[in-house]
Amino acid sequence: MSALLRQIPANIPQDIRKIRIENSHLTELPRGSFENVSALEYLWLNFNNITVMHIKSLEYLPALKELRLQGNKLSSVPWTAFQDTPTLKILDLKHNRLDVLPEHALRYLPNLTYLDLSSNQLTIISRDVFYNWPVYQRSQRTEGPLEAISNAVLALHDNPWICDCRLRGFVQFIKSVGPPIILMNSYLTCSGPKFRTGKFFHEVELNSCMKPLTSALDTNLTVPAGLNITLTCFVQASPSPAVWWTYALKLLRAFNVSTEPISEDTVRSELLIPAARPADAGNYTCTAANFLGNTSVAINLRVVAPWASTTPRGWAPMAPAEPGAHVEVRIAKQTVYGITLEWFAAAAAAAEPGETWYTLLVGRYDAAQKDTIYIGPGVNTYSVTDLLPATKYEVCVAVRNQAPRKGQCVVFVTGSDVSQMEQREKLIHIVVIVCAMVLAVPAGMYACTAEALPGCLARCPSACPRRRRGSPAQAAGSKESTLDSLPAGSEDGLCRPDGGRGARRPPDRQEPGKARPPHRNSADLY
Repeated sequence: MSALLRQIPANIPQDIRKIRIENSHLTELPRGSFENVSALEYLWLNFNNITVMHIKSLEYLPALKELRLQGNKLSSVPWTAFQDTPTLKILDLKHNRLDVLPEHALRYLPNLTYLDLSSNQLTIISRDVFYNWPVYQRSQRTEGPLEAISNAVLALHDNPWICDCRLRGFVQFIKSVGPPIILMNSYLTCSGPKFRTGKFFHEVELNSCMKPLTSALDTNLTVPAGLNITLTCFVQASPSPAVWWTYALKLLRAFNVSTEPISEDTVRSELLIPAARPADAGNYTCTAANFLGNTSVAINLRVVAPWASTTPRGWAPMAPAEPGAHVEVRIAKQTVYGITLEWFAAAAAAAEPGETWYTLLVGRYDAAQKDTIYIGPGVNTYSVTDLLPATKYEVCVAVRNQAPRKGQCVVFVTGSDVSQMEQREKLIHIVVIVCAMVLAVPAGMYACTAEALPGCLARCPSACPRRRRGSPAQAAGSKESTLDSLPAGSEDGLCRPDGGRGARRPPDRQEPGKARPPHRNSADLY
C-alpha cells in the first residue's frame, strides 16, 4: 500500500495466492508479469496509474478468480487476454477511461458473476456485446429452473450515454434484462443529445438510424443588394448529422453558420450573409453527413441593385432618395494594398439613417468606369483591399442612386511595395559609404605628410642657407631640429622645387609688450 513501485516485483514467492498493490506508481502490466505465481487467485491493483495492459499480461494465471483494476487510467482493455483466466469470476474496471466496448469483449468471460464497468467514458455500445456473453446465452437456452445458473451482477451506471439511434439495441436490452443478469443500478440516464439529457432509459423511445435527407424552402432567391440575407436548409437524419456550407468549393466560416435541432430527427442550419453584394451571388451548398452517408442541397442566390425596376417577391419597394442628401467622406486607415473609408450622411439622409442606402464607386483615377458596391442601411464604413501599390485611385460615396457630388470623392495613392528588408539594406549601404569616406580623409593626410617631410629634410642642408639669426648652438643642432622648429605657416628655410634659393621673407618685427607665440611641431597641426 502506497509503495513507490514502478513495476511488479520479480521475487514473489510461487505459492502466493493473493497480491494487493494499491496507491502505488504502477503504469503498465507487461507481458508475463505473474509468470512465477501460477497459484495466484486474487489480484488487486486498485488506484495506480496503469494505462497499458499487455495482451499476455495475465499469462500463466489459470487459477485467477478475482481481478480488480479500479481507479486506473485504462482507455482500452485487451479482452482476449482473459483467455488465460478461464475461472475468473470478478472483474472490476470502474473509474477508468474506457470509451469502447467491442462486440467480443465478454466472449472469454464465461464464469463471471460480477462485472463493473461504471464511471467510465462509454457513450455507445451494441447489444451484441451482451448477446455474445456466454452467461446471457446460457440463460436464454435454459429450459429448467433458473436456480441452476449463477446470477451475474452488471454495473453500467455513471457513463455519458448518448441516447440516439445507435444506442437503440442496448436500451432495449436494458429494458428487457432479467435474472440471472442483475443490474446494480437499473436507472441508467442519458447524457445526450440535449433534448434527452437527464432522461432514464425506460423513458425514451429511440428510432432506427437514417441517412441524412436535405431540403430547402426555396432553392432560387433574388434579393436586393445591401440586405442581411439568411439561407436556410433542413436536414432529417438519425443520428444527428454534421452540417456545413460551401460556396465555390470553399468551406464557409463557421461563425456565419448556426445549426440547431427543431425536432428529434430534424435540424435547421442557417447561413448569414451580411450586407449582400452582387459579388456574393452564386450557388451555396448545404451538406449533411452521418455514419450512414451524406447528401446536399444547393441554393442559387441572385443579388440585384436596390433601385431595380422589378421588385422581388416578398420585398417591399424602396422609397426614392432624398434630393438634398450629402455625404462626407474620409479615409480612416490606409495600407499599401487598400484603405478603410468612413462616411457621414448629412441633411435629409440623416433623418432616417436606418433606411439610407449608399453607392460606393471604386477604381483608378483615370479609369472611365469604376466598380460599384452597394451598402445597406446602418453601415458607414467599408474596407477596399487588393489594390495595386504605388497607384492613384479615386473612391466616391453617394446616397442610393444619386451621382456623387463635389466633396464626396477621395483621391489617394497607395504606398510603395518596398519591403522593409530592402529599405534596411539600402540604409546599411549608405552608412558604410559615409563611414569609409570619413575615415579615409585623416589617414590620407597623415600618409602624405609623413612621406613628404623626410624628403625635404634630405635636400635642405645642401640647398638652403643656414639661418642668419640664432646662436651657434642653435645652428649646430639645426639639422636635427629643423622640422620641429619651423613655426606654423612659416616659409622661412623652405626649399624651392628646383633646388635654388628662394626669396627670403623678412622676419616679422615683434611689437613691444606683445609675447611671441610658441613654436608648434608638425604633429600638432594634424
